[in-house]
Amino acid sequence: MYIIKQLRRKKNISQSELGKEIGVSLRTIQLYERKDANIPIKNLTKIAEYFGLTIAELYMHEVNDMGEAYTKKQPFTKQGSVFYPLDYGKYLVMAPLVLMEWQKRYVESFNKEGMQNPFQAGFVIDFLADEPHRVFEVSGDSMNDGSVDAIPNKAFVLGLELKKESLSRGNETFWNQPYILVCADRIICKQLTGFNKQFRTIQCHNLNTSPEYQDFELSLDDVLQIFKVVKKQL
Repeated sequence: MYIIKQLRRKKNISQSELGKEIGVSLRTIQLYERKDANIPIKNLTKIAEYFGLTIAELYMHEVNDMGEAYTKKQPFTKQGSVFYPLDYGKYLVMAPLVLMEWQKRYVESFNKEGMQNPFQAGFVIDFLADEPHRVFEVSGDSMNDGSVDAIPNKAFVLGLELKKESLSRGNETFWNQPYILVCADRIICKQLTGFNKQFRTIQCHNLNTSPEYQDFELSLDDVLQIFKVVKKQL
């Protein structure tokens, strides 16, 4: 992000000093400032906190610096996410983030009130939806085949929640798309290819063709939540 260099210079610190503050190398900071590397959410959080900003404010500074001015409309909260209106009909959504380390806690806290998730992640989207947004850190390489559709280990995906029963009535537009499945014992990312009405199972496909990754069917009754993947950050 170009804004990191500007904030660093205003604070009068070197790239090495910033690297020490957030626990990365000088080379990493150089790559971040040149946009030659994706910034992991954990490091982005540390950078924002160091400069006394939220991640959303970092994004806002960055977009303004690139000439895509934010409108003067006020941000609003919807279904647990904060939306910042942009020009050209776009929005920056700051949605609850479920890191790999928090997945077990997320599942255990399902349907329980008072779950506190301290993490958020930002995505720029082209449309508003009524359904809740969530960001998940993907665990494992079952969806990594090296193609443009790949979702590798530690990628962050923005999911739009769907009602489970919509899959049982779904048409062809539902299939061959990536989804996040929140199950009773785990959270997985799979491509769904169909629904077996007789057994009420969804067909889960892995993009990775290695023998260790086998396609399987999963009972819809064992799924707590389903999120359609609408965007990803590698």
